[in-house]
Amino acid sequence: MSHHETLPAGHYHHLEPEQAYHSAKLAMWIFLATEIHLFGGAFCAFAFFRWRYFDDFNHYAGQLNWQLGALNTLVLLTSSWAMVRGVDAAQKGLNKLCGRWLIVTIILAFVFFGIKAIEYSTKLSHGIYPSTHIFWGLYYTMTGIHALHIAVGIGLIYWLYLLTKKERFSTVYYTPVEVIGLYWHLVDVIWIFLFPLLYLLGGVGAGAHH
Repeated sequence: MSHHETLPAGHYHHLEPEQAYHSAKLAMWIFLATEIHLFGGAFCAFAFFRWRYFDDFNHYAGQLNWQLGALNTLVLLTSSWAMVRGVDAAQKGLNKLCGRWLIVTIILAFVFFGIKAIEYSTKLSHGIYPSTHIFWGLYYTMTGIHALHIAVGIGLIYWLYLLTKKERFSTVYYTPVEVIGLYWHLVDVIWIFLFPLLYLLGGVGAGAHH
């Protein structure tokens, strides 16, 4: 009996060489490295201007709602955990279970958007725009780019969900879920740096004076 005949019908053509698996992960790691450089530059710019306008930055940071920021941190951490469960299910060939965890991840991503929309609308209703001060320019830019990455992640995870509906993943083919999982974890890690940088470094203390 040939190798293909030992596999369930419809699954043998999804087999991929080990080299392709490692190549896909390497490509994603290279992409993630470029993303780290992008946000790293933004973090450096923020650090420089915070040093240059220290009192102003503390004052404006105090106007951010750190409780909402903390809630969004919890939401993203939970979504990252859900993504881990989805990857684990895909590696075991449990497509339906994987799909459920992917939907949970997407729902939590939309919850993050909802909370961030509340923050944005509150600031804009008070006349606080990116041009108001360099702090707000950096705030809107950094959180906006991060939100764009989340939107891309939602699209990619939904694509994975559609693949689970077609029973595409098995114990020998799950690379897309694992690779996109790495992307989603980076999105979460970036927020873990953004949250204290924007909301906590002087923000909580400054907010106590308002």
